[in-house]
Parts: sequence; C-alpha cells; structure tokens
Amino acid sequence: MTPEELRDLCLSFNAAVEDFPFNPETSVFKVLGKVFALTGLDARPLTVSLKCDPEDAIRLRAEHPGLIVPGWHLNKRHWNTVTVDGDLPDGLVRELVEDSYDLVVAGLPRADRLRLGRP
Repeated sequence: MTPEELRDLCLSFNAAVEDFPFNPETSVFKVLGKVFALTGLDARPLTVSLKCDPEDAIRLRAEHPGLIVPGWHLNKRHWNTVTVDGDLPDGLVRELVEDSYDLVVAGLPRADRLRLGRP
C-alpha cells in the first residue's frame, strides 16, 4: 500500500479528517475529534498506528512479528503500529484501519454514532 492509498483509505470513512496537531510530518486521522490512525506518510518504512481490541492486538502481534508491534508512544494495550509497505496483504491493512475507525466510533456518544449512521 502506498502513502496515497493509505491516506485515501483513512479519509474514505464517514466524517474522517486529516489533522497535523503534532508536526507537519505526522498525519493524524480523526472522526469527530477522536484519533483512529496516526502515520508519517513520508516515513520509510511506512507505518500506521491503529486502535485495536486488546485481545486482537496480542494475537496480531504474534501472527505478524516485526510487522505489527505495540503502538509507538501510545497505550500498548489498545494500539498497534503496523508496517504498511511490508509483507502484510493490503486487505489485512484495510481491515485493521476499518476496525480502528469502528472501535473509535463505538466509543462516541450515542447521538454522534447516530449522526454517522451507526447505532
């Protein structure tokens, strides 16, 4: 997956926006002000930090050592850093980004979820 494809994927979700609160090199993707993905789109290797269910996070790290690791500078129980331009299939990366978005949306107040078309 290229940096452009990753950006397009993150921005394809309802109400998703790109922000740069830390520095101009770090893209932070948010839904209604809540972060679901962080990446340095110019970094090599290309990685993205994504929210993850704690049990899934451990399983994914074991299944993909070196490619999926505990979230860099994030709560390592709830975040993974995923190497995007490595050996992981693009379909898996898409699934992980979508899961991150869904987890963040699930934590939003009910009224916000309904605005996004989610119960």
